[in-house]
Amino acid sequence: MVFITAELGINHNGDIEIAKQLIDMAKAAGCDAIKFQKRTIDKVYSKEVLDTPRESPWGTTTREQKMGLEFDEKQYDVINEYCKQKGIEWYASSWDIDSQLFLRKYNLKHNKVASAMITNRKLLEVIAEEKKYTFISTGMSTVDEIREAIQIFKKHNCPFELQHSNSTYPMKIEEANLRCIETLRKEFDCNVGYSGHEAVGYIVCVAAVMLGATSIERHITLDRSMYGSDQAASLEPMGWIRLVRDIRTIDKILGDGVKRVWPSEISVMKKLRVTT
Repeated sequence: MVFITAELGINHNGDIEIAKQLIDMAKAAGCDAIKFQKRTIDKVYSKEVLDTPRESPWGTTTREQKMGLEFDEKQYDVINEYCKQKGIEWYASSWDIDSQLFLRKYNLKHNKVASAMITNRKLLEVIAEEKKYTFISTGMSTVDEIREAIQIFKKHNCPFELQHSNSTYPMKIEEANLRCIETLRKEFDCNVGYSGHEAVGYIVCVAAVMLGATSIERHITLDRSMYGSDQAASLEPMGWIRLVRDIRTIDKILGDGVKRVWPSEISVMKKLRVTT
């Protein structure tokens, strides 16, 4: 069965009540997990970047904008408890070592390597040493860069799955290049999923599943017109419900590939089959 993750990312806009609504939205659709993004702002961004002017609901600098979007420990405690109550898994992509160490508090089942972090070897070592099943996004990456990342996970005997991705927000559909799913599978002999950032509905995700994607990750939002760089590349509630529904249907349609005579065919076979 395809593993489906609702990417909340930073679409909660730093508001725990919006996060809860997104968790409810993910749960109602029947997906497998939800995902956040965790950053230690002063470790991920330089002082020069953080001090640059930037208008946002939280102030006039990039620092204020980044801090406004970031949940703290108290808020993650709320998220952890809320997801337990709702019966849905959560995990997060860390953008620095301190964030990964912070996430260990919650004993999460999965890890995620964001495309931007695939060349951060020190961070990959910290993630891989946990030996948790890890989704590795491959946007912006060469085959050699992917290979180097995989070597770290193999060294630590850490199970992993690649996710084909394009890191443009939103992605142009002509850049989806979904045949890379098969290319990566053959090259690295592993499961390959798809992490989508397209703005045109969810047909790309459906096509990815038809091409053998073993996981799907897609951004979700309450409203695509909300503040935030990821909102336009996200699915609203009805689109998300339809995506999960259609993927589950495709799972049934594709089957296991074993040629068999179905019990439902027996009576038809007796009626129509001619043997000589």
